[in-house]
Amino acid sequence: MAKPPEQMTVLGIETSCDETSVAVVTGGHQVRSNVVATQFDVHAKYGGVVPELASRAHIENLDACVAEALAQAGLTLEQAREEIDAIAVSNRPGLVGCLLIGVTAAKTLSFVWGKPLIGVNHVHAHACSAAIELPADQPLWPAVALVVSGGHTSLYHVRDPQQIDLLGATIDDAAGEAFDKVASILNLGFPGGPIVERTAAPGNSTAYSFPRTMLGRDSLDFSFSGIKTAVLYTVHGPGKTTGGLERLSPQEIADIAASFQAAVTDVLVAKTMLAVEQTGVRTVVVGGGVAANKALRSGLTDACARRGITLHLTPMRYCTDNGAMIAHLGHHLLAAGRTDPLSLEARATA
Repeated sequence: MAKPPEQMTVLGIETSCDETSVAVVTGGHQVRSNVVATQFDVHAKYGGVVPELASRAHIENLDACVAEALAQAGLTLEQAREEIDAIAVSNRPGLVGCLLIGVTAAKTLSFVWGKPLIGVNHVHAHACSAAIELPADQPLWPAVALVVSGGHTSLYHVRDPQQIDLLGATIDDAAGEAFDKVASILNLGFPGGPIVERTAAPGNSTAYSFPRTMLGRDSLDFSFSGIKTAVLYTVHGPGKTTGGLERLSPQEIADIAASFQAAVTDVLVAKTMLAVEQTGVRTVVVGGGVAANKALRSGLTDACARRGITLHLTPMRYCTDNGAMIAHLGHHLLAAGRTDPLSLEARATA
C-alpha cells in the first residue's frame, strides 16, 4: 500500500554546479539530513568555477555525501533501501558535466533499490525553497518567487510546486555572476557574493552612482552586465581595464562595493515589487545563493512591509545549492504522480 504524502521519504541529490549535496527529507518538510561538500578551494585560484574540475570533485565527493546523509538521517544502507520512497535529482539547468554525475548516481540508486526516479528543475527548487521547513498546513502559494544566484536571476509565479510560470529572467549576467566579476575587478577573491558583502559593510552605498538597468517600465527581465562595466571603468578609468586598483584606498574600495551592492539590490527589489503588481499575489518568496545577502534581505523586507505583502525568505542554510531543496520539490512531484524513466537526461538549459 502506498504511503500517504506526509510519510514519504525522498533522497535528494544536487550537483548542478560547485556544491555536491545529498539530503533525506520526509513529508516534504522534515529535513533529516542535508550534507553539502563545497568546492571553494578548488576554484578560488581561477576566480570562478571551472566545469571540468567541478565534475571531478563531484565524482570524488558524492559517495561520501550519500553515506553521510544516510547516517545523519539514522538509516543504514538496508534501512534506506526499505524506507526511502524515491530518488530526486537536479537534472536541469546547470553545468552539464556536473549534472551528469548526480543524474548517473540517482539512476543507479533508483535501479538498484527499485525506487521511482524524479528529475527536478534546479531553479524551480530554489523558487520553492522558502517552504522547506514550514508546516504542511502553512502553504505559501500562490507567490512571486525571486531566484537570484550565480547562474540565474529569475522571477516566477509559483501557483503551487507543480505549476511554476516564468515571469522574467536575466538577458546577460546573473546577479551572482556580477558579484563574482566585481570581486575579481576589486581583487577580492572568490566566491564574490559573500566577499563583496563583507567589503561593502563599512562602505558608503551612495558614494558612487552605478546604473539601475530596468529594461523598460513593464519589463520583468534583468540585466547586470552594464553595472559590471561601470564598476570596471570606475576603478580603472573610462575604456580601461587595468591600472587603477592600486590607486584606490581601502575606504574607496569599500564604497565601490557598497554602491554596487545597493544598485543590484534596488533592481532586484523593484522588479520583484513590479511582479507582485502584475500578478496580484500578496506573497513573495526568495531563494538562491544571493538570497543570503543581508542588504537584499533587508531591502525586500522593507519593501514588502510598506506594501503589506507577506515575505518568506529562504533560511540561510538553504540559499546555496543543496539536496534538501531537491528532495523537497521532488516530494511534491512524487505526491502528484510525476516521476521519470531511467532514460532521464541531464540538460544544461531548463
